[in-house]
Amino acid sequence: MHYDFIIVGSGSAGGILAARLSEDQSISVLLIEAGPIHMSYPDMPDAVKYGYGPERAYGEYFYKNSGDARMFVARANDLQPPMLVPRGTTLGGSSSVNAQIFLRGEPDDYDMWASAGNDLWSFDQCLPYFKKLENDLDYAGYWHGNAGPIKCVRHPRHEWNKDDEAFYNSCKKIGFSEVSDHNNPESTGVGPLPFNTVNRIRQSTWLNYVRPVIQRKNLTVIPNAGVKSVKFSGTKADSVLVSTPNGIEEILGGEFILSAGAISSPQILMLSGIGPALELEKLGIKVVQNLQGVGQNLRDHPQVNLSWRAQSDYKFDQKNRSFNVGLRYTATGSNLRNDMFIQPLSYSNGPGKNSVFLGDTSTGVDSFLGMAAIIYLAKGSGSLKLRTGDCSVQPFLDYNYLSEQEDLTRLMESVKICIAIGESSEYKTIVTGLADPELDVIESDNKLALWVKQNVKTSHHISGTCKMGLSSDYFAVVNQFGQVHGVSNLRVVDASIMNDCVRANTNLPTMMIAERIADLIVNGSGHC
Repeated sequence: MHYDFIIVGSGSAGGILAARLSEDQSISVLLIEAGPIHMSYPDMPDAVKYGYGPERAYGEYFYKNSGDARMFVARANDLQPPMLVPRGTTLGGSSSVNAQIFLRGEPDDYDMWASAGNDLWSFDQCLPYFKKLENDLDYAGYWHGNAGPIKCVRHPRHEWNKDDEAFYNSCKKIGFSEVSDHNNPESTGVGPLPFNTVNRIRQSTWLNYVRPVIQRKNLTVIPNAGVKSVKFSGTKADSVLVSTPNGIEEILGGEFILSAGAISSPQILMLSGIGPALELEKLGIKVVQNLQGVGQNLRDHPQVNLSWRAQSDYKFDQKNRSFNVGLRYTATGSNLRNDMFIQPLSYSNGPGKNSVFLGDTSTGVDSFLGMAAIIYLAKGSGSLKLRTGDCSVQPFLDYNYLSEQEDLTRLMESVKICIAIGESSEYKTIVTGLADPELDVIESDNKLALWVKQNVKTSHHISGTCKMGLSSDYFAVVNQFGQVHGVSNLRVVDASIMNDCVRANTNLPTMMIAERIADLIVNGSGHC
């Protein structure tokens, strides 16, 4: 078997690349996915079809590492036990299991990429691709697309939950501005969030990009297949080793694109001999290219969740979205605009838990309301390293949260803002009191700092582990076309090539990256 393009991973980036590249019938495209495939819309399980609601118990569609664990585990910091890190493994990848917040981030996020030597990635260069992929059902005009594959909508106010309304009104009373369109570059404050969910149906890359074109004769999809490594002739990539239900297969290709996500893409690179040479040699992996940056620069949005005990008569309809509004603001003393984000969580099944992502379907007995306080642009970073040369063993993930004092200070301030919101008259009608943190914690900055460190966790927005930049950048892994430095016929196209975690949930920016690089490939720019 030989294909012109072999794409590893069908998530927010890979699904788009497969659909766009296969538009040229003269090009053969292979899409490899570690999870299952559902050939028709009726065959899609409710767990991935619906973006929210009681059906959203989709643990079986998370990545399985060795020992059949349901999720990756990671180090948050030294004050916590291992942290669970769910990643999607089905057609559509994490775009089939995420929370569907459809934010772009700040223009400065992309302008900073450009200033680092990636001149094709300024916000002005990226905006046409944001518009190309979206069909905004609420807004038109210069900033918005209305004909793309991914529908975007904001829930009208009459559909908000009681605590959405309380959160919105409280934020305005405290002094935050109101905003109707969080994707307008000038916006800041509190207002309805955009979601790529319509009538509860998740607008994933599988549903909106791959499924409509899966019958193309030049597009082949292999599900339930894990890529072990890329094989090279010298420094030229020429095949992949794939573990399939039928055994190990070697598949030849002209060009290889890793879109396996910010954990698996750097892992595959290192297993293939691309990464820090000394680390690879210790594991007995033959070095193809010494790139120090592979697995470094791990970025995320650190968050902590607060919980309040709900009034006994509080009702939450499981078929409603668990949150509809959000607050973006700039931390005190920060020179990073909209570097913080707070969202209410209308259903939380206990202190410190975020059932919104993990699909809790309990009845609401002893229910809690919550808020998530999130750093949208953290200063600190972590790293990813191989444990062994065995692809079935997950790498060591070190998120290294709050190693920078500025991150801790901003997150503590955010917790205090959440508490002020929860003490408002609007919240008094739906909660009986604060559950976590306890009152004595919030009365002491030392205790609060410790609580934040002990409770900080992932927002599931890992990025940056195959940083994009010039070859002169010691930690750059790919150039601005996604091509891996020092080798040929190999690209990385997913959230791992971000220089930093954008000030937004990463699903939409990753889709934009795929549209941008697909266009560069199709138009002949940056060919391997």
